[in-house]
Amino acid sequence: MDVLEAIHTRRTIAKFRPEPIPAETLTELLSAGTWAPNHHLTEPWRFVILGPETQRLLAARFGELKVHKAPTEAAEQRERIRADNERMFLNLPAVVAVAALQEGNEQRRREDYAAVCCAVQNVQLAAWAAGIGMKWSTSPLIRDPLSYRLLSLDPTRFDIIGFLFTGYPAETPTRERRLPLDEVIRTSP
Repeated sequence: MDVLEAIHTRRTIAKFRPEPIPAETLTELLSAGTWAPNHHLTEPWRFVILGPETQRLLAARFGELKVHKAPTEAAEQRERIRADNERMFLNLPAVVAVAALQEGNEQRRREDYAAVCCAVQNVQLAAWAAGIGMKWSTSPLIRDPLSYRLLSLDPTRFDIIGFLFTGYPAETPTRERRLPLDEVIRTSP
């Protein structure tokens, strides 16, 4: 698959088949992220592959946070929301936390955050070309102190910018609507 085909066909995947991603394959995909452009060659990206114990603990917290985000419901509905979201997170074939090193002045932090976003796109495109899907989750879990503790990331030095839910797609969504190009591209005088 060439790069333009990967760009045009990549979709966010929400449902995965249960088979695991081989560790060496996941490492290879993440290495694609390290080739992203970054000003002053700061290489601000950090990837943390969740092990089973960390995934279990974060799955429980994910379920709790989803209940807090949900509208006030009856107790049994809240428990179902918690259990469904915990089970979903726990059943993900692979989860990778992505963090951005945040050092220097505001401009450098902005540039480094942007570089990490570029790294995520590289990883997603490499995964798609290999038949692997991802969902970049920015749930409240990325701001939760438990996430920083479990991932051994110092919140004064790193921002968790997302979790990459990763696996072989069980379903691929159809093409999403895109704005017409004349609404997003213009030439200045």
